[in-house]
This record gives sequence, structure tokens and C-alpha cells, in this order.
Amino acid sequence: MKRRNFIQTSGISLAALFLSDSLMAFSGAEKKTILNFPDEVSAIVNNQVVQLSGKNQQEWTFKELSVKLVNSGTSLITEIRAPGVKLSSVTLNWKIPAKADSVILNDHWERTYGDVSWHPSTETEILPWYFMEHSGDETNGFGVKTGAGSFCFWQVSPDKLSLTMDTRSGGNGIQLGDRKLKACEIVAIKSNSGESAFQTTRRFTKMMCDKARMPKQPVYGINDWYFTYGNNSAKLILDLTRMMAPMADGLENRPFSVIDAGWFRGPSYSPNDVCWGDDMKTHDENFGDMGKLAGQIREIGMRPGIWTRPLCGSEKDPKSLMLPLIKGRDERNPVLDPTIPENLERIKSCFKIYNEWSYEMVKFDFTTFDILGKWGFEMMKDGRMTEPGWSMHDQSKTNAEIIGNMYRIIREAAGKTYIIGCNTISHLSAGLFELNRVGDDTSGNEWARTRKMGVNTLAFRSVQHGTFYASDCDCVGLTTKVPWAKNKQWMELLAKSGMPMFISAQPEATGTEQKALIKECFRLASGEIPVGEPLDWMETAFPKTWKLNGKTEHFDWD
Repeated sequence: MKRRNFIQTSGISLAALFLSDSLMAFSGAEKKTILNFPDEVSAIVNNQVVQLSGKNQQEWTFKELSVKLVNSGTSLITEIRAPGVKLSSVTLNWKIPAKADSVILNDHWERTYGDVSWHPSTETEILPWYFMEHSGDETNGFGVKTGAGSFCFWQVSPDKLSLTMDTRSGGNGIQLGDRKLKACEIVAIKSNSGESAFQTTRRFTKMMCDKARMPKQPVYGINDWYFTYGNNSAKLILDLTRMMAPMADGLENRPFSVIDAGWFRGPSYSPNDVCWGDDMKTHDENFGDMGKLAGQIREIGMRPGIWTRPLCGSEKDPKSLMLPLIKGRDERNPVLDPTIPENLERIKSCFKIYNEWSYEMVKFDFTTFDILGKWGFEMMKDGRMTEPGWSMHDQSKTNAEIIGNMYRIIREAAGKTYIIGCNTISHLSAGLFELNRVGDDTSGNEWARTRKMGVNTLAFRSVQHGTFYASDCDCVGLTTKVPWAKNKQWMELLAKSGMPMFISAQPEATGTEQKALIKECFRLASGEIPVGEPLDWMETAFPKTWKLNGKTEHFDWD
């Protein structure tokens, strides 16, 4: 049976089983939907699975551990106390009499990896932060609000819906002491009559984030990475900026020229490692005064941007300042412990100096991998966010709290400078940073990777644009290695999507035809236009039919 027919003929949905009219609240004319209290609660305490006893389904206890659920009128707030024990996770379970014939839409911990789609659920699937469920003409959403105090994920099995709040600190259970942890705030949504799944999902993402922090104007421009891959220089950056700036002539909203990895001095033991630097304030020999370079970019007619990796330590630093070695961390590249005040001051100093150099946007990268030792697609595959048995200096905060605190410090230090998070936790970035790189790398070497990472990301993370942050779906890798017929379509889709557009244009691949299209795409990307809607996103992970600025357009990605 084709997926479209499956969706149209599917039966009862999760909403009919889990959403209780008795818990609905009203705010003006808008009806709010709230989940029932759970039927069961379990936890991992001192590395043992335990079952909690419930009192009116609102208060659950096991010895020292207590879990309280508070109906706020618009959500269920989960509060946890666990004095004297190590708490790894808490799981809430809602019983269901039968599994619905429906499809679900997943999200990701941080970036997507070409693996988001509408699909039948399986009980082993981990659904980070939120998921959407569609049955017949109805769409429903189940999630937690952004800025949660724990890493939260859902699972759907034949007889229950589960929400797990991972409360680990490093690879061990958290030691909360006497404090109370607000682990998450659970929200849910029902579609309105006649509302599409896309519209409901957009509305739900807005419900999850109290207020997105958006750029004052749409962000677009250039980035050198996908043809230099770190083999760059001040001269190359200026030459590229001079080549591309005329294509934005006459536009009041000026484009960015982002200097990617490679500008800083690499470690002495691996000087060619373009993604690591012992000091993220010291330029490589191919670059000079970075403040002067920012001014030169501005004089040419673009706004300067720069890439950084905040958690780089130095081989000269005391080991006591570094995270312990675990699988996934290269022993040659020491990672700063983000719970140590001295390290947080170092991170702040970097962002302050980028501000002093007058860069108008900073892209920071690798923090999730550096802290947890895993990429987003690896997290929770073995039931763990990270390797077990290790801790940071501060063992009283959850991983979510530690990462969230680091993000807030970066935000404060950056001042008015725009921030793009890359390899950042999506639900913890929302509301703090103006932009977020929402998908894994596209490519200047192969079209298949751009199709997988770029097209899929744009289709399924567009629902978060303007509600979480500005969703950056990565670059057009305009090179001689990638067919122009494909890159042309990718560039047009990005420009018409209403989301940030960056072009990584190799001079040898940028002829008269390419420059003409770039000029038109810059014009489109510089203005406010509606978010592009993938019309066939329920049938394919790489939608070909789109509603763009009120018009239906078709693309050929194959």
C-alpha cells in the first residue's frame, strides 16, 4: 500500500487515547491540550531500575526519590528530588489499549543526518524532544518545552507511550543533593479542523519555545569551507569576497562573508588539523590581523563572520582542566571541562575578542561531540547519551543543565553579535541563538551528500524556522565536482525557502550563468518571504514538490 493511501485510511490516533478533556484549559478563545497524568513511573537509581508508587498519579515516590507532576494549565511540569542517590533517568508511562495505525515524524538531538521522515513507529525508536503523529485528517504532537533540565525522548510501543528524562551528569547518575530539578515541561497539541500536518507542527514548535531569538533581517551570504576545506588564507577570503560582493549590489540587507575553520593556528603536534586550535584567538600564518581582516571584508561590502571551536584545550594546559578521556575523544586534543569556571572564562574571552574584532556573526562548532563523545545519530543507540563511568568537575548538574549554562555564557559574551550554533543541542539552542545549523554537512565533493543532508534537513527542520531560531540548512557547495544542474536547484530552493542561504563558491565553478543566478538568489534571500512548505513530505524523505512564496514548484533531486 502506498504511504499516502495508508495515511488516508488509518484509524484511531494516539490523541484519542491520551489527551484528556478533563485537563483542557482555556486561554481566551484558544483551547489548550494537556496530557493526562502518567499511569506508571520508573527510574534508574544507583544503576538499578526501580518502580515508583503513585499518589493520585501526580506524586510518585521510591525511598528518597520523588517525582511530582504539576498541571500548569498549559503543560505538565516535572519536578524531581533525589537526595543521597545517583539518578540516571526517570521514565513516565501512559498505557494504551491498542497501537494506532498512524505515522510519526521524528526530530533529533542536535543536527539531523538525512534521517527525518514520516514513518510507522517502532517500539525501539528513540524520539528526541518531540514527535508528531498523523492519522486520517488529524495531527497530534507530544513534546517538551525548550530549555529542559534533562535530555528527553519519547518511545511508542504496542501498549504504552513513554517519556524518558535522562538526568545523567557526564556518564554517571546525577547527585542532586537537596535541590529540586525541573526536568522538563510536557506539552501536547491537537490539529485544528482543516489544518495541515505542516501547519500543526509549526504551531507546536512555537508552543515549545516561548520566544525565538531571530536576526533583525534575513541572513545570507558566503562561506569558504566547501571548496577550501580549511586550506584558506586571508588573501583567499578577500578575493572570494570581492568576487561575490557585486552580486548583492543594490541590496540594503548586506550578505555575510564567513571565514570557516583554518584561520587559527593548529596544535604543534598536528599543525594541519584545521578543526582544532590550542588557542582560538591566535591566527595561522596565512592570516594576519583578524580585526583588520573583518574591516576589509566590510569595506568590500559584506558583513564579516568567523568560525570557532570553544572547547579546544591546549597540550600545555593542566589536565585537571580537561574532560577525562573516553571513547570518541582523541587523546591528542584535550577538551575543556565546561563546568570549571576558569574554562568558562576562557570561552567568554574568545567571544568577547571576536566582538572586539568587529565580527558580526560567530559560528561555533563541535561542542556536543566534544562533551559527550558522540554525534547526534549515535546518542541513545545503546541506551546512553555518552560513555558510562565518567564525570565532569561539577557532578551536581545534569548534562542538559551544563550545556545550557555554557550556551547562556556564550550568548552573554557575544553581545549583539549573531551566533550560529553547529553541532549544538537543538532544544537547548532555541531562544538563545539567532541561527542554528540544523543538518549535518552538505558537500562540495558529491551531490548525493547534499541531497541527503541538505534537502532532507530543509524539508523537515523548516518547521522550526522562526519558532526556535533561523534554521540554517547549510551551504550550496558550488564546485566543479558537483553537477551544476543539481546545485542550481538546491540554490533556488534555499533562496526561496525563507531560511538562511550560504554559498561556498569555488571561483573556477562560478561563471556567467552561475553569477546571474547567485545575484537573483541573493535578492530573494535578502528579503522576508514565507517559510517554504514541502507538499509531498509524507511520501518521501526528499520532497520534490514545494509551496514557495505562494507558488507550487517542482525539483528533480535524483
